[in-house]
Formats: sequence, structure tokens, C-alpha cells
Amino acid sequence: MNEQTKTAHNCSGACSCNAHRSCISLVPIFNHLEPDQMDEIMSVTHPATYKKGELLYRPGDTSDTLYILHSGLIRIYRLAESGKEQLVRFLNPGDFTGELALFSESKHEAYAEAVKETQVCRMKRSDLQHFLLKYPAISLKLLQEFSNRLEKSERQTTYVATEKVEARLALYLAELAKKDGDTITLPMSKKDLASYLGTTPETISRKMGSLEDHHLIKQLNHREIVILNLDGLLFL
Repeated sequence: MNEQTKTAHNCSGACSCNAHRSCISLVPIFNHLEPDQMDEIMSVTHPATYKKGELLYRPGDTSDTLYILHSGLIRIYRLAESGKEQLVRFLNPGDFTGELALFSESKHEAYAEAVKETQVCRMKRSDLQHFLLKYPAISLKLLQEFSNRLEKSERQTTYVATEKVEARLALYLAELAKKDGDTITLPMSKKDLASYLGTTPETISRKMGSLEDHHLIKQLNHREIVILNLDGLLFL
């Protein structure tokens, strides 16, 4: 366990117990279970709080724990040999990380950092494997989540593989528009978006301005954007 992980502290009191129960009921791999089954799972999970900037784990740490996010925000990222950061994904309440611990004893290859004060529930590999055998429906939900992760990973690979940064950004915005409509809210800062798309924050700002000049988008503020011409974005 790394030093920052040691700073996580267990919750206590009635409010914390309610938060603990809510943590289990949030995550899709568990929220379909009966209340008594969720209580059984809750009995072997341990709530913990991480302050902004603290790491849940880092490369080289033993991967033997499933982390379920109850509140806050976690970002998963890797560092290239050059030291350049590559954002992998963000975790929101109900998401989880550390699932590779289910299948084998391994080491983490990425960083998991609390973006703000964050509460999680932690479950050890042996306990989760027990429930996978006892409640097969959890396994099916887990496979569904892995499928969703694979789809998102392939989409990110498409972004980064696109030669022109402007095209990467346009494709990303178009994907958000397909899901959220004409007015979209960036789910991350421009710094993190730059890392996600494999470029720099300065380039993101410049390309946003270019898309706006070409009347493809309109920036309402640093996060909200109106898509004026979806076909034009896709054409890029």
C-alpha cells in the first residue's frame, strides 16, 4: 500500500453507514440484487475517503482491490516514458476500478487520482470472487461493463489515431452531441481533454477558436458548447 493510500480513513457513524449502503446500490454490477444480498456484500466492503490529489493506487502497487466510487471524481491516467501524461478515463459515482484484480494477481499500470474529495468502497479480490460464484448475475453485469469500457477505449484510440488535432476534437464533440444534443457540456477540463486527445491545452483552445470561426460551434463558457453544424464537424 502506498503512503497516500494509507491516508484514506474508514467512515463511521449513521451517515457514513447510509453512504456505505448507497455506494453499493449505485454500482451497476450490484444494484440489481435483492436488499439482503446487497447487505451481504456491504458487510465485506470498507468505505474510505481520499482528499483532492491523493492516489488510490499507482503503477507497481499490487492489484487486489475493487474500488467503487460513491462520491467525488477519480481520473485514471498513465505516464509515457517521456513523462507525458495520457488520460485514460474519469470515474463518476457508480463507476469502479481495479477490476483486473478479479482474474489474477497483478500490478497496477496506471494512476488513480482523486480530483476532489472522494469517497469509495473497497472490496478484496477473494470476497468479490466469492460473490461472482454465488450470484452469477454479477458476472453478466461485469461482462457488460467490460464491453462498454472496450467500446470507449476503441473510440479513444480512433481520436488519437486521427492525424489532425482539429479532426480529433471535431470527432469528440460530435460524439458528445450525438449523446447529449446540440448543447453539450465538456465532461473534463481543457487540460484533461488535451491529454485525452493526445495534444496540448493551448492547441485545444486554438482549435476550439477555429471551429467557432468556421461557425461549427459556439462556446458559451469554458465548458458549455453549442453545436451549430454537426455535419460540418463530421466532415472534418
